[in-house]
Amino acid sequence: MARGRLRIYLGAAPGVGKTVAMLGEGRRRRDRGTDVVVGVVETHGRARTADALAGLEVLPRVAVAHGNRTVDELDVDAVLRRAPQVCLVDELAHTNASGSRHRRRWQDVEELLDAGIDVISTVNVQHLESLNDAVAGITGVRQRETVPDEVVRAADQVELVDMSPEALRRRLAHGNVYPAERVDAALSNYFRPGNLSALRELALLWVADRVDEHLEHYRDEQRIEQTWATRERVLVALTGGPEQEVLLRRGARIAARGAGGKLFAVKVIPDSGLRDSPAESLAAARELTHELGGEMHVVTGSDVARSILDFARGINASQIVIGASRRSAWQSLLSQGVGEQVVRGSGDIDVLMVSHPESRAVRRPRSAGSLGRGRTLAGWLLATLGAALLTWVLTLTSGSHELPLEMLLYLALTVLVAIVGGLLPAVVAAVVSSLLINWFFTDPRYTLTISEPENIAAVTLFVLVAVAVASVVHLAEQRARLALAAERESRLLADLAHTLIDARDPLTDLLTATRELFDARGAGVLRRTASGTLQGPVATVGDLDGPGELTTATIDERHALALRAPAPSGRERRLVEAVASHAAAAIRSRALAAAAQEAGRLAQDNKARGALLAAVSHDLRTPLAAIKAGVGGLRLTDVDLSAQDRAELLETVEDSADRLDGLIGNLLDLSRLQSDSVRPHLVPVEASELVDLALAGLAGRGRVEVDVAPDLVCVADVGLAERVLGNVVDNAVQHGGRHGVRIDAGRVGAAVEIRVVDRGPGVPADQQERLFAPFQRLGDAPRGSGVGLGLAVARGLAETMRGSLTAEDTPGGGLTMVLQLPATPSDPPEETP
Repeated sequence: MARGRLRIYLGAAPGVGKTVAMLGEGRRRRDRGTDVVVGVVETHGRARTADALAGLEVLPRVAVAHGNRTVDELDVDAVLRRAPQVCLVDELAHTNASGSRHRRRWQDVEELLDAGIDVISTVNVQHLESLNDAVAGITGVRQRETVPDEVVRAADQVELVDMSPEALRRRLAHGNVYPAERVDAALSNYFRPGNLSALRELALLWVADRVDEHLEHYRDEQRIEQTWATRERVLVALTGGPEQEVLLRRGARIAARGAGGKLFAVKVIPDSGLRDSPAESLAAARELTHELGGEMHVVTGSDVARSILDFARGINASQIVIGASRRSAWQSLLSQGVGEQVVRGSGDIDVLMVSHPESRAVRRPRSAGSLGRGRTLAGWLLATLGAALLTWVLTLTSGSHELPLEMLLYLALTVLVAIVGGLLPAVVAAVVSSLLINWFFTDPRYTLTISEPENIAAVTLFVLVAVAVASVVHLAEQRARLALAAERESRLLADLAHTLIDARDPLTDLLTATRELFDARGAGVLRRTASGTLQGPVATVGDLDGPGELTTATIDERHALALRAPAPSGRERRLVEAVASHAAAAIRSRALAAAAQEAGRLAQDNKARGALLAAVSHDLRTPLAAIKAGVGGLRLTDVDLSAQDRAELLETVEDSADRLDGLIGNLLDLSRLQSDSVRPHLVPVEASELVDLALAGLAGRGRVEVDVAPDLVCVADVGLAERVLGNVVDNAVQHGGRHGVRIDAGRVGAAVEIRVVDRGPGVPADQQERLFAPFQRLGDAPRGSGVGLGLAVARGLAETMRGSLTAEDTPGGGLTMVLQLPATPSDPPEETP
């Protein structure tokens, strides 16, 4: 009997629609005439899932005793007796109740597949065994129910059911996933946008890897060698030399630029079996490759370049990274290196040749006045071989020309040598040409003797003219190069000036440009003592403590510019001095920016003092006036007050005194926070205890519902946390109390969240941060209802306890205040079903 086929719908989180997609596929197959039954489907009370299930044949489940209750599980025997063509089995990672046929549902599915029944199932990415730790790190929730990756990998089809985090949260808020009483907790815990985005990325990458495996299998079956640019695969060809670390890191950066990029490294060993590099070098390369997230392979072959290309095509590589040649110029003339051979045979694979400290391509830049090694060599060759070739031609045609023409031709050759190779090759060409003219073309020939005096003068004049022309040509060429160097320096100085004008941190940007300009290991600004000794750096870029000479230049009496680079030439020294002048301007700019920031802080403090005086002038006088009036009324002797009147006056005095006490307490707390004098005493405490203490001081203020687990422990200062919750709940009661206030709490990662939810008018999202600014009262607050310090003090106290206080919209309308406090390390995170 042929084994059944397995199809799996994979989702990033509950609610994306896996079960509905599975049931839709079952309906399509049933409509095509396939015998389809439902083995087990969990609707979780979702109307859309129930509608999709309607009309399909559902097999009865088997009841299994589990503790004090009975659990319905998949009846494998019933499915085998029914023997359908296709069976729908929901939640592949489910753990069966004790006493079931198998411990895990995926084992039930394996038995059905072995019986020749096709199975369609569902699973969430957080239930994959290999991703369990990653999901726990993202969501703070460790899933106890997992399925081995091999089971899902072995599926004939894996289809991703995708949904954006925003769409899933809307579906959740509309009650399409969980009951209404669980929506707020789910949105603020497991179903936060960041969690959903991370889970979605995990699901996409996992499915992409499976697609990649199927693609490689297909290419192998069809024997396709041409590269398909489906995703970035970077192959680093290793030589075993010290440059392999540079190549690997460069390859890793290239692979990381594209989504899903992958790094490979290959080392080719001669097929003779003899290693051409130490084993320690290979071990170090393998370790670094794994640290960079790549794979390293060792292959054998007689032709290194061909082996690299074959391996690249085998892994469908899009790029090959190989080091620049370490061979000398003479070796390159005799034979091509591995890099050149790889470039020639790469075809549609891009090849990047990377220079490194060991490559022959790394050279120190030559000075501005030098013609360069290549031109100098060409001048010498032209002076020797050119003179010999011209002599040979003139000798063959000796009967058709006279001495003046011959001397002009040699003079032209000397000028050409001066243009190409400079002064010294031209002088040698002039001397050699004069000797050749004397030997071959001046009577008596084939001797260095000159018979006629005018010929002596002609040869002497020839040498002088040749040397003079060569000198003029060489001087013009040198001045042209100096002019180009001066233009380059001017352009660089202009770039440095623009750096000072446009940069946010001009000193750091200036040091970065300076380091690149002088090819330095490091650049920095050092402090200079009164005695002239250099001390610690003000700012550095690169390594100032490495090998090489330290070049310094004075910036001002308290600072010096330092470069860790080879000693500069005279022209480069002028550039160093110019950079030091720019550094002085950058230091002054940084000092001015610091002064402006301090002035802004003082202005903000003055503004706060003004707002404080303006607010206190009214909000202190109002309760004081009420207290004075109440006490004055009680002291009247000529008026007979009833017991009720006296009670009302006393109540007015007491309320005003409480209001005054709260205002002064907030002012003192704000002052302590601004002076950084609050030192919390953090201890483990139950969140329910903090809520009870906060509500005790607000008795009778409004209706508050509390849903906090008694064993939820956080780390907080009890007194400060009580003040924070008291201010937050009081604010919620004032602005949303007529609809009631609800307090719930839960564990989110390494923190405990206490949420104070009201159903009031809410606050626009662009104004929610203003709630926590001192002396701010939004438009929904009546005039005179405090100076707007409560939430500002609450946030400050929360942050001193290593927590946070934020505001967000309540689904359906209203405002939710979220207080996060650190959780105790021993407190296990709750598991989202």
